[in-house]
Amino acid sequence: MTAMRFLLLLALLLTASPLHAAERLNVVASFSILGDFVRNVGGDRVSVTTLVGPDSDVHVYTPAPSDAKRIADAKFVVVNGLGLEGWLPRLVQSSGSKATVVTASAGIAPLKLGSAADPHAWQSVPNAKVYVTDIANALAAADPEDAEFFRAQAKAYLEKLETLDREVREAVAKIPPERRKVISTHDAFGYFAAEYGIQFIAPLGVSTETEPSARDIAAIIGQIKGQKIPAVFLENISDDRLIRRIAAETGAKVGGTLISDGLTGEKGSAPTYIDMVRHNIKALTSALDH
Repeated sequence: MTAMRFLLLLALLLTASPLHAAERLNVVASFSILGDFVRNVGGDRVSVTTLVGPDSDVHVYTPAPSDAKRIADAKFVVVNGLGLEGWLPRLVQSSGSKATVVTASAGIAPLKLGSAADPHAWQSVPNAKVYVTDIANALAAADPEDAEFFRAQAKAYLEKLETLDREVREAVAKIPPERRKVISTHDAFGYFAAEYGIQFIAPLGVSTETEPSARDIAAIIGQIKGQKIPAVFLENISDDRLIRRIAAETGAKVGGTLISDGLTGEKGSAPTYIDMVRHNIKALTSALDH
């Protein structure tokens, strides 16, 4: 074979079977939960980069210089919106990116968190289905050749979310109505509370900046007794003795950890969105259903 024929044959082979990785849509998701949604819809047709990775807090994230490069190289960027990623618009602008920015929460009526919109809309599984549909529509528009693939992937995942939603409702239904309340320092479960009817009550006198004082603890104990609250999820109390004292004096259970704003790593208890919701409902029901 002559060198010319070899080069022609090589060119034909490369044209006939392009590397699939090169065909993948390059998508940047602002944080881990959105990254999981995109992977479920996009499958092997997308390459997903997550700016705020597992076990990290999207609220207080500081972008790295490499993030601007990731956005500059992206076909589109998936964001939550509702004020969650205050640091992102400037990052997109500074990157010079031509990427389409997709707001996954579009179409969701926001709840209020103080005077602002509550951004944690994914804590309601029906809202998560809106996120997934928005992402599927955006992927289909960006890559019409794979539109049917994206729609089929989304349909299969939406069915899983439908099952998950039923699981949560069935689990909550088993909890006596008067026990469907917990004390929690989280302000991330407003949508979960509105959707599923578990009341999240803020502890009196507790600041997330400091350990609670004896007066704070007394106020919490009085609150638990007064409102007959069966379980306590006090994330910012790091001293186990305080938690044990609250539990001993009130009879309330210490409920463990609720996962709100990001997934865990692969080896953690919630590497996917579905795992996260199951983890939370298990923690809540085991604390309340007795």
